[in-house]
Amino acid sequence: MKKFAKIILGCAGALALSASAASAAVVCNEDGDCWRTKTKYDYKPEFGVRVYSDDWRWDDSEKDRYRWREAREERGYWSKGVWIDF
Repeated sequence: MKKFAKIILGCAGALALSASAASAAVVCNEDGDCWRTKTKYDYKPEFGVRVYSDDWRWDDSEKDRYRWREAREERGYWSKGVWIDF
C-alpha cells in the first residue's frame, strides 16, 4: 500500500510540474518585440500582441523581424519599446 501511495504521489508531482510548464508562453507585439511570460494573460486585441506556446521560435528567415525583450514579472506588454502595465 505504501508503494502504491508513493507511485500516486510521484505521478501527481509530475503532473503538477508539467501543468506549470504548460502555463508559460512567448508573447510578441506588432513591432517584433518578444518576451517570455510565466502566466498566460488575456491580452486585449488593441494591445496588438500574439501569444505563442513556450517552445515557439521564429524562423531563420524572420531573424531581422523579431528580437527578445526582457521578461517582466509585472502584468503588461511591450509597445514601441516601452513596457506598459495593465
